[in-house]
Amino acid sequence: MDKIKHPIAIIGAGPVGLAAAAHLLSRGLTALILEAGKQAGASINEWGHVKMFSPWRFNIDKEAERLLITSGWTTPQPDVYPTGQELLGQYIQPLSKLPEIEPHLHLNSRVLAVSRVERDVMKTQGRNSTPFLLRVAGPDGERDVLASAVIDASGTYATPNWMGAHGIPALGEKENSAHIAYGIPDVLGSARHRYSDRHVLVVGAGHSAFNALQDLVALARIAPGTRVLWAIRGTSLERILGGGKNDQLEQRGKLGLKIRQLLDEGAIELHQGIRIHKITSSPKGIIVHSMEQALPPVDEIVVATGFRPNLELMAELRLALDPATGSPVKLAPLIDPNEHSCGTVRPHGVQELAHPDEGVFITGMKSYGRAPTFLMLTGYEQMRSIAAALAGDWDSARRSELVLPETGVCSTQFLDVIEQPTGCRSTTACSSASAQEA
Repeated sequence: MDKIKHPIAIIGAGPVGLAAAAHLLSRGLTALILEAGKQAGASINEWGHVKMFSPWRFNIDKEAERLLITSGWTTPQPDVYPTGQELLGQYIQPLSKLPEIEPHLHLNSRVLAVSRVERDVMKTQGRNSTPFLLRVAGPDGERDVLASAVIDASGTYATPNWMGAHGIPALGEKENSAHIAYGIPDVLGSARHRYSDRHVLVVGAGHSAFNALQDLVALARIAPGTRVLWAIRGTSLERILGGGKNDQLEQRGKLGLKIRQLLDEGAIELHQGIRIHKITSSPKGIIVHSMEQALPPVDEIVVATGFRPNLELMAELRLALDPATGSPVKLAPLIDPNEHSCGTVRPHGVQELAHPDEGVFITGMKSYGRAPTFLMLTGYEQMRSIAAALAGDWDSARRSELVLPETGVCSTQFLDVIEQPTGCRSTTACSSASAQEA
């Protein structure tokens, strides 16, 4: 069976998955995009109310932009910061409906598993010359699809991290799930009734937590019974709140400054050094326990501690994954926050994303595993490199074309020490705090 006769399967039709299709098509390759949702970019609806901290110029793939402009699309103002809904409506949806893209896009098509034809993970002979088999659940039931290569751009939004300090759910976390939201709820919109005049604890020290905090404080100003509490694992606010005015992503810097201001005003009740191991309920509310310490009872908890990849669908493939980050082993040393002050993001492509099973790539946010420093431009560069490699253009595949903004602060992970940003260059992005730190 000749695997080259089959299309290249892309799992997920978010911005990175659609960029993959654009780059493959530009190389004369055939793409098959499998999207679990009812529309391209379906997960973005979950955080559509959030303003991104990267402007349009950092959110648009070059090859996708070329296709859109050819169809008469007008590029958004490069320095304007879109919300998730604006990203979806002004970029993702128009891209997905292009005549070059739409025929290759299959909605309501969830990939359940990926394997090799007639070869489970134990079988070696002829493995890399055999097509991939994807089990897909769609409107008409389950079916099998063959592919010459697989690009998993399904993201991590559906698998948030737990609030428990051990990496597993805290005792009582699942039992109290009715009062726990993960990510960034629409506090000022659809979820307003849930949080208005309630005591709310936000857990997490990244920018998702910052967004939730500022929205809750805004709600408290119109619903005075709302009380906002914040629990973080660390003790250094300087490291957590970031580079401020020195951040090349202006809105990201402003967000840290805003949280500092709200803390100074007393609008947020901060609890530091919190390592959550248990959640209990009482007549006064839900109580979070950090070893011997118990936080004040609250009505609701927002957990913004980052995300993790769900790799179950690839259990029958031979993957080389770092045991700490869950990212490809060659990429992990470049992004592991345990090893890099300022969460360094170095240019990388197909070589860093390769696995023992040739032709399978975990990309986009999912490629970073649990590391928190992913930016959309990084995913676009991955797709450019992978498409070049699949087309046999290895000179282009190995060449780096990635330039990322700096945060303006480089901090030593897990230490309460602030370094000067001398180690941050134009080809690196530095993260002021781990989005996964609770």
